[in-house]
Amino acid sequence: MVSDEQTIGEVVSACAARAFAAAPSLAAASDETIDNAIAEMAARLSSARARVLAANAEDVAAAKAAGMSGGLLDRLRITAERLDGMAEQLRLLAAVPHPARSRDIRALDDGLRLVELLRPVGVIGANYEARPNVTVDVASQLVKSRNAGVLRTGSAALRSATALLRHVIAPALEDADLAADAIQLVPSPDREAAGALVDLPHLVPLVILRGSGESTRELGRRAAASGVRTLAHADGGGVLYYDVAADPAFAQDLITRSLDRLGVCNRLNLLLVHRDVYDSALPGIRSALDAAGVRAALPPHEHAIGYEWALDSEREATVTVAPVDDLRHAVRIANTETSGLAAGIVTTDRAAADAFLAGYTGTGVFWNAPTRLLDGFRLLGVPETGINIDRVPGPRGPVTFTDLTLRQYAVLPV
Repeated sequence: MVSDEQTIGEVVSACAARAFAAAPSLAAASDETIDNAIAEMAARLSSARARVLAANAEDVAAAKAAGMSGGLLDRLRITAERLDGMAEQLRLLAAVPHPARSRDIRALDDGLRLVELLRPVGVIGANYEARPNVTVDVASQLVKSRNAGVLRTGSAALRSATALLRHVIAPALEDADLAADAIQLVPSPDREAAGALVDLPHLVPLVILRGSGESTRELGRRAAASGVRTLAHADGGGVLYYDVAADPAFAQDLITRSLDRLGVCNRLNLLLVHRDVYDSALPGIRSALDAAGVRAALPPHEHAIGYEWALDSEREATVTVAPVDDLRHAVRIANTETSGLAAGIVTTDRAAADAFLAGYTGTGVFWNAPTRLLDGFRLLGVPETGINIDRVPGPRGPVTFTDLTLRQYAVLPV
């Protein structure tokens, strides 16, 4: 709880201090202990089902009363089926082998050898909004990588996240003889808590920023000024290029499947259609969008062509449709006028597909497949902490527990 005397900065700092003190419990744990804790989280998602669903129902009711959009409500809502899915992901994560914590590199002179060690970061922060399932996704990834964590979510999901921490995550850690304080949840919905979380380089040197838009980019800038590293996911939106050699029936089905959920970053956002087939393809495209309950934003466009509709609570059920001169034109738009999250081509022409795969520089590229597949669990079989779209070396794409470690070189006697 937050007392009247505490500032938000003090509340976040206290959470970070508790996680920091508990971090050695995870760092020293065996693989079996770590996996037992994650498996127990899965079990407790069932035993604590009623409490979690009740807390989430309160969050959803409050969000509806406040006028939250349908797409954001879909992110916020936890159903019994989604709880089952969360539990299954945890069970699968618990069964994933741990990477070797040391690896021989080569022999050195004077009877020495070089060994690469993997070490946990210590404490990792995470900021995310109205997605309570992320509480479990991130907590389990941190535990699997032997890192403690400080989680911060917004007011919309705070009841759900609190129930998940109290009735699932903390008791599961205790049952595995690990420190329950290793995973902290900031107990305040105040937006300044996110800023405070990226101001603690000595306690929380790395923060995962999940969200979209300018607020996440601003947190990244604030973190950099404080000396805190971030794995940020600020923008999204999938692109699909409809090639002159696309099969119309397949393309229509792919469009519809790319829009099964509207409030997610990897949904179809921009549909680029080869100019030679634009007029003939448009009726089928409209039919595919109608099937998904989505409208087409046709030219002339008053918005930027890469505008992310998932962030527009008033018009999220929208896809931008635009003609392009050829494949190179489509690739240029995808590379320079969108977030760089994901782009795909629908075509029967292997040479065109190869050219698109070679030309697109974003995080994920797809041929005759939906960009919705750019997800840690669907691609890699483990939950993700987020999707990193940086264009520099480092973890890129879905970030999982294997990315949350530090490399250390050790020189030892042979």
